[in-house]
Amino acid sequence: MAAISTILSLFLPGDHIIVSDDLYGGTYRLFEEVYKKYGIGFSYVDTSSLSKIESAATGSSRAVFVETPSNPMMKVTDIKKVSAFAKNSNMLSIVDNTFLTPYLQRPLELGADIVIHSGTKYLGGHNDTLAGLIVVNDDELAERLKLVQKSEGAVLSPFDSWLIIRGIKTLGIRIEKQQENAIKVAQWLCLNKNVTKVNYIGLPEHEGHEISKLQASGFGAMISFYVKDKSIVEQVLKRVQTVIYAESLGGVESLITYPVVQTHSAIPEDVRERIGVTDKLLRLSVGIESAEDIISDLEQALG
Repeated sequence: MAAISTILSLFLPGDHIIVSDDLYGGTYRLFEEVYKKYGIGFSYVDTSSLSKIESAATGSSRAVFVETPSNPMMKVTDIKKVSAFAKNSNMLSIVDNTFLTPYLQRPLELGADIVIHSGTKYLGGHNDTLAGLIVVNDDELAERLKLVQKSEGAVLSPFDSWLIIRGIKTLGIRIEKQQENAIKVAQWLCLNKNVTKVNYIGLPEHEGHEISKLQASGFGAMISFYVKDKSIVEQVLKRVQTVIYAESLGGVESLITYPVVQTHSAIPEDVRERIGVTDKLLRLSVGIESAEDIISDLEQALG
């Protein structure tokens, strides 16, 4: 949040930003409840559709802000196309790359101007520190952001910095294991009688699968899925043992989250319903445990 807030300092009252309609609830809260009152406007659109981005653009549009894959619906945005559109329209392209990390997806190489990471997640990797990172490919832009960062004091302590560096050392082997597990778990969920739909970009039937193959070297380890009935949600959250019912993601432990009451509670119900974040949706961050153990736990929890 400090990283995103620092980026928003680049904009002035009257500026307009086009934003992915499916994104982390904390980002939505920051935009709507903090920065909107300073005169910055936000339009939320399905950024997996370039035509919808183009339709949302106005003369005051200054940036496109995307999460890809998005949280929690796993929508995929074509970074190269969106970045090209932004550049041609004199806008900045900003990509939240938390889910795939630089190990699997490098938006700057695809034309993006700014990349954000919640370092709390995969980069730290152990659920023991909070951090945000900003990456840019322009020295002047970097200096502007550094000025804000040091002036506002949104900086990590030396120890937290060390924890992130420590986490990054094992990033590759963690993600390889996590996505190896994730495809097994996703395939199993597709066959479970109490699951109606699985959102995982590694599944060939996912609508963003082909774009993902072009712009990333892997599919990550984030899954969301719908269950048949709301009562099954409570059952799952009470029964899981190997998988932990908790917020956050990207650590070595498998975590399951209920977005409507946790990560996305700040988003109005009508908006949640429109994008698909219903009371039957669960989000799963797959860890490095044995895939068989994760599946066995979900099997006893789902019934």
